[in-house]
Amino acid sequence: MAPNEKLPSSSGAASRRSFVKGFGAAAALPALAMLPRRGFAEDAAAGYANAAIDWKQAAGQTITLAGAVHPWSNAIAPLLPDFTKLTGINVVTDFRLETAYLGALPIQLNRGDNTPDVFMFTTYGQGISGGWLEPLNAHFADKSLSDLGWYDESDLLKTARAFPLWRDGERYAMPITSEAVTLFINGEALAARNLPVPKTFEELLTTAKAVKTNEISGIAMRAQAGGNSSVPAMSFLFSYGGAMIRDNKAAFAGPEAIAAVEIYAQLLRQAGPAGIGGYEWYNVLDDFLQAKTAMAIDSSNFATDISNPAKSHVADQAEFAAFPHPEGRTSVPFMSHWQACINSKSRRKRAAFLFLFWATSKPTSMHTAAAGLATTRMSAWSSMDFKKAFGAQAAEAALTNLQNADVDRAKAILFHPQSRPILDAFMIGVNEVVSGAKPAKIAMTDAAEKANAAIRG
Repeated sequence: MAPNEKLPSSSGAASRRSFVKGFGAAAALPALAMLPRRGFAEDAAAGYANAAIDWKQAAGQTITLAGAVHPWSNAIAPLLPDFTKLTGINVVTDFRLETAYLGALPIQLNRGDNTPDVFMFTTYGQGISGGWLEPLNAHFADKSLSDLGWYDESDLLKTARAFPLWRDGERYAMPITSEAVTLFINGEALAARNLPVPKTFEELLTTAKAVKTNEISGIAMRAQAGGNSSVPAMSFLFSYGGAMIRDNKAAFAGPEAIAAVEIYAQLLRQAGPAGIGGYEWYNVLDDFLQAKTAMAIDSSNFATDISNPAKSHVADQAEFAAFPHPEGRTSVPFMSHWQACINSKSRRKRAAFLFLFWATSKPTSMHTAAAGLATTRMSAWSSMDFKKAFGAQAAEAALTNLQNADVDRAKAILFHPQSRPILDAFMIGVNEVVSGAKPAKIAMTDAAEKANAAIRG
């Protein structure tokens, strides 16, 4: 989404998100790393044995798995020895801070490197147009590689089933996490003034202004002038009925975008923390964890840190809620799934597919969910272990926001070949409005012109 930042690691070193980025509030290796090995290695073995697959067909091969240091990489890393035991496939990991990872990966793929074999990915359109991603439909149809009855795609969240489909119905990725923009509340801060959880943007502004003091901001959201900060602002845009892309043109110079950016900026100027123009996701998370803001809006994946008393000063009073909406409209939060892809130049594609099939299966998802990972499977989301690790209220809010999200509008920008310059232009405009440098109409018109120039090439 999410957009997120992280520390280099060869096996999934500590950090947190997330959604992400590997962070000022970096998370520790998830609880799964400390679960008894028998719990997964032995109990899960029977579940994998039920698949009509020869798990040993690529035994002896070694694949490289690359990604950001992120809740998913943290959760999957402790299970890799069990994958090797099941398949005989060795996995070498290359996990880096998200910014470093997302900067280096396109360079590797564009020059035709045959590693990494499997990698976390976000810029789907760029990867497909560049020929970097292996088409997966044929692998799913190969009965020696895939047992679809055992895999049970009906168990995937609706958004996860729709997200990886390209225009022609081909799949080039498998979703590995789920997140949607969520409202976080310091319950004590609101209760002190007898204020309810805001449901509309208008109520959000009133509440944020009412609770702001010299010691605590009313609300914190991303406002840095870069595409990585765009997730919350896009949620405001979508909820006003707007879109980032329409007919292959930037669509954020219209009245919906202007209204959305105006109230976004109003919230941050009137009730945000000092220095808000430089805020990225980790600044937002840190402020909330340290009780320096009464409310925050960002990725649902923040929940594991917020609910962790070892990291959070607000673990006992934190509340999680549906993303607000404009008066008379519905809530349309931004949502995303981190995806994992196979390198089209990999020399070990069958081994790579077996890894993805295993990593996104029901048994594996149940165990990563027990570490608090927001997976793509309904069975994992409904499990007691996940609700305990993630928080029952947080899980309910995240699912509500995922259900309210518009997958097509999210895909339109995330999958666009020029998604990065478009997102950068958008957030430069938002930052200019937040800082007071330009009024929303001028800033967003200028931003759309920059984005359209990038689209035209």
